[in-house]
Amino acid sequence: MKLDYIVVGLGLAGLAFAEELVKANKSFMVFEDNSQTSSLVAGGVYNPVQLKRYTPVWNADEQLKKALPFYENLEKKFKTTFDSKFVTKKVFKSIEDQNNWFSALDNPKLIPFLDDKLDHTKKQGILADFGFGNVKQTGRIDTKKLVDTYRVYLKEASKITFEQFNHQKIKFHKNHLSYKDMIANRIVFCEGFGMKENIFFNYLPLNEVKGELITIHAPNLNINFQLKSTLFILPLGGDRYKVGATFNWSDKTSKPSKEGKEELVEKLEKVINVPYTILSQNAGIRPTVKDRRPLVGVQPAFPSLAILNGLGTRGVMIAPTMAEALFNYLEKGKELAPEINIKRFE
Repeated sequence: MKLDYIVVGLGLAGLAFAEELVKANKSFMVFEDNSQTSSLVAGGVYNPVQLKRYTPVWNADEQLKKALPFYENLEKKFKTTFDSKFVTKKVFKSIEDQNNWFSALDNPKLIPFLDDKLDHTKKQGILADFGFGNVKQTGRIDTKKLVDTYRVYLKEASKITFEQFNHQKIKFHKNHLSYKDMIANRIVFCEGFGMKENIFFNYLPLNEVKGELITIHAPNLNINFQLKSTLFILPLGGDRYKVGATFNWSDKTSKPSKEGKEELVEKLEKVINVPYTILSQNAGIRPTVKDRRPLVGVQPAFPSLAILNGLGTRGVMIAPTMAEALFNYLEKGKELAPEINIKRFE
């Protein structure tokens, strides 16, 4: 089998790159072994503002301009809905918190996203003595539905193999490489935390942080926006809400923990005061980089091997932009921005 590309991993990164290949009519095969679940358990929220410090997300405007049409096109392609748009309401903890919001409006990059009028409406079941600030242009991509739909699409096109990829079995030839019975021009690794086992790229400083979420049923909460406090509360419909997330740097397993559940419950009960039932708990390992920038580029000694990784907690926003950047670099020779190029770690 002769291919233009082999893609290893079908989370958000692998999916976005595969879609670039589809648009360019490139032949490819995806390898997926279900070992990495961060995209499947992610909140899937896109938000252009860092609400802890009221600062703009890196390249947020550029990312949204690419990401929103990207998901809209996939909705048309599969005749379904992945994107739920809503307002995000930030719970203010004090008068000082309100003042910091207004100070942030002095930043031209934040003006399109932050409402200059505070919301003092009382919301049933929410503990918010100092009101809310409204963040615009936010929403949620149903990442599990998206990835599951895309897997079926690739399976029907015979473009996905459900097995573990063995890095040791890559063979390099003068003008191509081979893997088992496949000949390809390039391999792109989109393995998330699985990069730690990749002998060609495990020198890169990828960190693992475990995140846990719970899904609750709260009939009396009745909100149609994302609530952001010490955690987020995200409406799913049917009085169900996704609540998260934890950040655990020591536990490297993707199994839900008692400690994670207790942390989420403790924080949740400081934000809402209505009865609820926990329906489920999920956990995943997020791949993060120390400088909080993605890992994009080619292996210095093996330029036919490329990587697209380290998207962090904002994968739904950044994946389409980074996939396009890598594709343009590999196919058109368009240089990668220095802040994302893995050359910064050589």
